[in-house]
Amino acid sequence: MAYVILDPCSSEKSGECVDICPVDCIEEGLKQFFIDPDLCIDCGACVAACPVDAIVDESDLTPEQEVYLEKAEDFFS
Repeated sequence: MAYVILDPCSSEKSGECVDICPVDCIEEGLKQFFIDPDLCIDCGACVAACPVDAIVDESDLTPEQEVYLEKAEDFFS
């Protein structure tokens, strides 16, 4: 499991999640930040730090939101 950054990040892109991540698994992409699903330790620190509630647990994704997990996987591959 991992956390996934959703669309609200693309309009905010503030970066608090990057600073708080203890394993440095969040990187900035062109339009939003991405969490590396292979490095994420599911600590949830990024969820609490996100000012726009754009970060959710992978298991809580709706079918429409699963594209964001795919984007993160593609970003890190």
